[in-house]
Amino acid sequence: MQPQAVIFDIGNVLIEWQPERYYDRAIGAERRRAMFAEVDLHGMNDAVDRGENFRQKIYATAEEYPAWRDEIRMWHDHWLEMAAPEIPQSVALLRALRAKGIPVFALSNFGIGTFEIAEAAYPFLSEFDRRYISGHMGVIKPDAEIYARLEADCGLSAQQLLFTDDRPDNIAAAAARGWQVHLFEGPGGWADCLAGHGLLERAAV
Repeated sequence: MQPQAVIFDIGNVLIEWQPERYYDRAIGAERRRAMFAEVDLHGMNDAVDRGENFRQKIYATAEEYPAWRDEIRMWHDHWLEMAAPEIPQSVALLRALRAKGIPVFALSNFGIGTFEIAEAAYPFLSEFDRRYISGHMGVIKPDAEIYARLEADCGLSAQQLLFTDDRPDNIAAAAARGWQVHLFEGPGGWADCLAGHGLLERAAV
């Protein structure tokens, strides 16, 4: 079945999301490894993605680990440096789909506060036909509920949706519902997938 809507994850699909890379630059790889081993920073970020207050959650976590207080606060104070740069070829695919009148949705684990920062920095985030942002929904991928709520809201069946994400667990959860899926490993492969579904010409990007 040809997809009737295309769904993009955002982090590492449209925008690079590499906190470890930022910390390697800021504090050095050895200290970064030590901090990440001691502090569940990605778990902290998941709480933000579920809707907890961005600054309060980061700063509260920093107080729990005083030896890393300044470094943990960087997650808030320098967040945009972790969520950068955009992936221009993926943005071009998003725009090419929209130019052809194909509905394009976002389904992303993103906090309320962090999405506001990202939207100001990356205007293309306003170009989706529908946006499903976990912080506003109170649930994150790969929880089945977030996929079910997208289906209910957009009115399309699972089989009519084509979804790309860089995380295999998120892809597996979508596939289990019957979505058509593509594990994102780079914009070239995603372009090939879209062409294979007859949605775009490969030369479009």
